[in-house]
Amino acid sequence: MDNKKKEAKARVVARVESQDCLADGIYSMWIQAGEIAAGAKPGQFLSLFTRDASRLLPRPISICEIEKGAGRLRVVYRVAGAGTEEFSRYQAGDPVTVMGPLGNGFPLEGDPGRKAFLIGGGIGIPPMLQLAKELNCHKQMVLGYRDKLFLKEEFEAYGKVAVATEDGSAGTRGNVIDAIRENGLTADVVYACGPVPMLRAVKAYALKQGMECWLSLEERMACGVGACLACVCQSKEVDGHSRVHNKRICKDGPVFAAQEVEL
Repeated sequence: MDNKKKEAKARVVARVESQDCLADGIYSMWIQAGEIAAGAKPGQFLSLFTRDASRLLPRPISICEIEKGAGRLRVVYRVAGAGTEEFSRYQAGDPVTVMGPLGNGFPLEGDPGRKAFLIGGGIGIPPMLQLAKELNCHKQMVLGYRDKLFLKEEFEAYGKVAVATEDGSAGTRGNVIDAIRENGLTADVVYACGPVPMLRAVKAYALKQGMECWLSLEERMACGVGACLACVCQSKEVDGHSRVHNKRICKDGPVFAAQEVEL
C-alpha cells in the first residue's frame, strides 16, 4: 500500500518551460517539476500523459538533463505517434502531467582514472547527456545517427565525440562499433542506450574486449511501474515477480549489466 501511495504521489501536473525543434521530428522540452527533478538520476525516465482521454497509457521518455537546483528536467524525444505529436505542440506555460522519476539509473561509482565509452544510438542519445555530466572519469562519446545530427555540440563539452551515420553524411559511415574502430578508441567500461540491434553489437564487442558493460534498453511500455509485464526482456536469472526468465524493463531497468539480459 505504501508503495502504491508513493507512486501515486509521483504523478504531478508540471509546467512546460520551453520547447525547441532540434531536427526533423526531434524535440527538446524543458519541464518545471521540482519534486521529480530532486530525485532524478541519469538513465531514469518519465511517463508523460496526453490530454486525450481516449489515450489512457502514458508515453515513456528518457530524461536528457537534470537541473535539481532549478527544479527542472529536460526530455528530448522523437515524434512517433499521436501522443508525442501532441507533446510537440506544447508551449511555455502549458501544463503537462508527468509521473517519475521511474526505473533505475546508470551506476556512477567507479575509478576516476578509468576510460569510458558513452554510446548512444538514435533517440537513445539524449539520456547519455546527463550521464556525461555526472560520470567522473575520462569520457568518450560515440553517437550513432541515421543522418541528421542533434545534441552533438552539447556532448563536446564533456569529452571527445565520435559520430557514425548510416548514410555517411557525417563522421564514420556505418554504426557505432565502426566509429570506435575507425577512430582507434579504447575504454575500460561501456555505457550504452539505443535500439536492440545496436545494443546487441555493443554487448558482443564489450564481452570480446573483456569490458564492463551497462545497457539501457528501449522498449514500448504501458504502465511504467512494473505491474503489467508489457515490457519484459529475457534474463539469465528467474525474475522474483513473474517467476520466469524475464526482467521488467520499466521497473528492473531500463539499465542492466550486459550479462544480466539476453538480447
